Amino acid sequence: MKRVLLKLSGEALAGEKKTGFDEATCIGVAKQVKQLVDEGVQVAIVTGGGNFWRGRTSETIDRTKADQIGMLATVMNCIYVSDIFRHVGMKTEVFTPFVCGAFTSLFSKDAAVAALEEGKVIFFAGGTGHPYFSTDTGAVLRAIEIEADAMLLAKAIDGIYDSDPKVNPAAVKYEEISIQEVIDQKLAAVDLTASILCLENKMPMLVFGLNEENSIVNTMQGKFTGTKVTV
Repeated sequence: MKRVLLKLSGEALAGEKKTGFDEATCIGVAKQVKQLVDEGVQVAIVTGGGNFWRGRTSETIDRTKADQIGMLATVMNCIYVSDIFRHVGMKTEVFTPFVCGAFTSLFSKDAAVAALEEGKVIFFAGGTGHPYFSTDTGAVLRAIEIEADAMLLAKAIDGIYDSDPKVNPAAVKYEEISIQEVIDQKLAAVDLTASILCLENKMPMLVFGLNEENSIVNTMQGKFTGTKVTV
């Protein structure tokens, strides 16, 4: 794979703290991505916002406003993580689907692909720019737009299970599953809209635990212990 989109869950970025940033975790991610970039892989990144805000759990705030807060949480995440990446020696650029003053660049496919070809790691913040679309859906959409070879889904858990492993200790992890089976069984790997986008556009996914040692590099080098989602 020469071009991938890496989706980082906000919760995973928080590490054991469960909220905010765990700098050691973020530096560890940056060092792994640098290894890929040094090997010639083009990397785009989307972060979730769950380490700051999970709007769908609020019963008092309008859904549109809650989702807008979530979009801004991902902008904060991308600005922070992109600067950690710069600290370890990479060039980066953050793109958003809406204007954020001088903080970010306005997204276009041409600008994003040009930045990748310049050797930059690019960050897609702000989701799709619209409410009712998750960061999973935004990540799949951007992966399709930049013609990525696959989407790497780095989560707080280490793959896709037949039930929630936090609730069911006997949950069984899939080594490989089709995106159609994910949809049919309503498995919560990504939301339904993101799953259907993957299916229609033949975008494969590799789902794994971010907090496992060297998990991003291992995934790219074939030492994969998560769940492969085929199309």
